[in-house]
Amino acid sequence: MKVTIIGGGGRVGVCAAFALQCGGVVSEIQLLDANKELAEGEALDLMHGAAMVADQRIYAGDYARAADSDIFLITAGLRRKPDESRLDLINRNVALFLGILESIRTAGMKKDAIVFVVSNPVDILTHLAMEKLGLPWQQVIGLGTMLDSSRFSSLIAEELKLAATQVKALMLGEHGDSMIPAWSSASVNGLPLTGLAQCTPGFQNAVVERTRNSGAECIKKKGGAGWAVALSIREVVHAIALDKRSLLPVSSLVQGVYDIRQICLSVPTVVGRRGVIDQVEIKLWPKELTGLQNSARALKETLAKVK
Repeated sequence: MKVTIIGGGGRVGVCAAFALQCGGVVSEIQLLDANKELAEGEALDLMHGAAMVADQRIYAGDYARAADSDIFLITAGLRRKPDESRLDLINRNVALFLGILESIRTAGMKKDAIVFVVSNPVDILTHLAMEKLGLPWQQVIGLGTMLDSSRFSSLIAEELKLAATQVKALMLGEHGDSMIPAWSSASVNGLPLTGLAQCTPGFQNAVVERTRNSGAECIKKKGGAGWAVALSIREVVHAIALDKRSLLPVSSLVQGVYDIRQICLSVPTVVGRRGVIDQVEIKLWPKELTGLQNSARALKETLAKVK
């Protein structure tokens, strides 16, 4: 499987390329960036380690060479400022993003290619990609709350001194201010997290607040996220490449689940080689359902401003 990373010279793009290289599943990784020399340097550096990791073709290229890609992974975008919400990025990032979509469309793409959006604001840009490229909606996926869910689970595990890989907790809705925690389905090794004595309402509120602020915290301390988002990207790419049918909180067009329609946001989604295979309406607590529907309304209001 061939993955082209658009924005491959940037922090997220390079981290994603490294994660995919270490994963050893995809056979070909192309880095594409406005700074061509930077992309060439990063590709060269990655290729130098190939003998110790996996038999993959790793190189820098262009849109013409990307036409046969199985996945177009879009990470290009302007960085969020410390006090700027993800949705505030929209006016600065939409023009750049639309130019990328036009380059993809002009160069051509395979009928079954998947467009995987990571750039922020990811839900809005995922919706625009679906509209502008004319692909079946199932083939356009946004990273959504994958990273938020990983942060959420990892922070819970750290605070409760549990094995991080056994904690499963989802953030749903917008990748941004209106995301909602799904405590109703949160578990540790299959057991309900809310059944633990330590998982008090105070604890829940504190860990959710830290999860919401994690992006800004990373920007303040190191300039932006990289490694965790790359692992989240790899989880989705591998689900596609191996047709795993993984249940993931990715962003895609919702058309009825939780009584939400015509907006891209994160709900529990089965992901495989064709992209979105199904969206699963797992039962939520009433306050969670209300929060998810409010998140959809907030995104629709924002989307209306950019059309």
